[in-house]
Amino acid sequence: MSEKMKLGKFWIWGAASLIFRLVLIYFPNNLNLASRPEVSTPITSLRRLAEGYWLKQASLSPYAGSMYHGSPLLLSVLGPLTVKRIEGQPNDILCSLVFVIADVVNAMLIRVIGQNLQTSYNLRLKSLGLDSVSKCSAILPSQDIAALIYLWNPFTIVACVGLSTSPIENMAVILSLYGACTCRVPLAAFGWVMATHLSLYPMILIIPVVLLLGYGPETPPRKLFMRRKDGKVEDSPLSHQSCQEGQAMEQQDLANIFSWRLVVKFLVWSLIWSGYVLVLCGLSVKHYGGLHEMFKRTYGFILTVPDLSPNIGVLWYFFAEVFDFFRNFFLIVFHMNILFMIFPLAIRLNHRPCFLAFVYIAISSMLKSYPSVGDSALYLGLLGLFVNELADMQFSFFLFCVYVGVSLLSSVMHNLWIWRGTGNANFYFATAMAYACLQIILVVESVSAMLNHDRKLTKLSIAKHQDSKS
Repeated sequence: MSEKMKLGKFWIWGAASLIFRLVLIYFPNNLNLASRPEVSTPITSLRRLAEGYWLKQASLSPYAGSMYHGSPLLLSVLGPLTVKRIEGQPNDILCSLVFVIADVVNAMLIRVIGQNLQTSYNLRLKSLGLDSVSKCSAILPSQDIAALIYLWNPFTIVACVGLSTSPIENMAVILSLYGACTCRVPLAAFGWVMATHLSLYPMILIIPVVLLLGYGPETPPRKLFMRRKDGKVEDSPLSHQSCQEGQAMEQQDLANIFSWRLVVKFLVWSLIWSGYVLVLCGLSVKHYGGLHEMFKRTYGFILTVPDLSPNIGVLWYFFAEVFDFFRNFFLIVFHMNILFMIFPLAIRLNHRPCFLAFVYIAISSMLKSYPSVGDSALYLGLLGLFVNELADMQFSFFLFCVYVGVSLLSSVMHNLWIWRGTGNANFYFATAMAYACLQIILVVESVSAMLNHDRKLTKLSIAKHQDSKS
């Protein structure tokens, strides 16, 4: 299939996903997705945001009671759209259109990230003389596959149609990765600051963003470049050495030299954007307790888990059952669990910062206080960027089937528990446990497949070196 036909195929499927969303947003009440605990959480619910905006319009604190726990900036942007009505159109149609636009922008940014990753990766393989390893899907390039996975993922669609603010949070995360991949440092800093401000957990993405800025996009293991530089792995002297020597040495230098200038610039811009965000938030809540009240009602709410309403995570059930005496201890255990995984993964996957970002997002989605399907939509979209490297991943079909099964059973178990009364909380929690185990298997198998791919590159380099000697 020619490149032109592949591009046309991508745009056809992309336009179809946009039309599909526009059709669905005209039937939000019939679908009743906004009330689903898998879609809307206390952090991402647009209904809670509308309640907070109503309180603010009534000269009360938007954080009064226990309804709204999101950003005051998001309240100022989306709040006015929740009260505007267009005659003959469904309620919240304007917010739905914003979420549709956010989804499309996210997919396009993922596609550009994939193009940058693939270009950089191919250049590094070429400099090592491993052009044969670089392969492209016969159907579509990996970046187009990733964008379409994001657009057509049922989790992405229900998060968009179900009036969840997850598309906005995902856009901030993707914007940060896009800025880092393209060396647009202010944009990367802005995306990271806004993502952290909106949901706190993306704070850990500072490590992959710094690695992206410092070393560049995805590369083969850097020890291969060091071996080549030391003469342990060399190209055959008869294979276009005179034409490619300069490019090879340049790629080696790029792979091994850490750009501190861009990292320092990123940190400076992060401080600037953080200052702007704090000033704007302070002005927005100065009559309602100030920044201290905002931190308590947003980040404090995320860290202390006071709302134990059901969701697809595991914390709500655990803290509903645990004794209050042990509550603080287990809060520390669950949150530190994420931090304990950061540095070992960063050390092992430092040459693949975008894949490291996928792993971090998947882990935080599994262990965060109030997860939703919008979190899964983000990391599954990023996973599509590595469709070639993960071609040999085990249990792929099993994972797909379990994702489908958990998605269907979750609705059934919730209905049996809440509406029919023929079940109990254990029914729904069983699906949440299966979902958590599913994500663990996905992370373990994807990391294992990526490391196996790197080992394959190492073996090919050694074989090439031995062939050149013989």
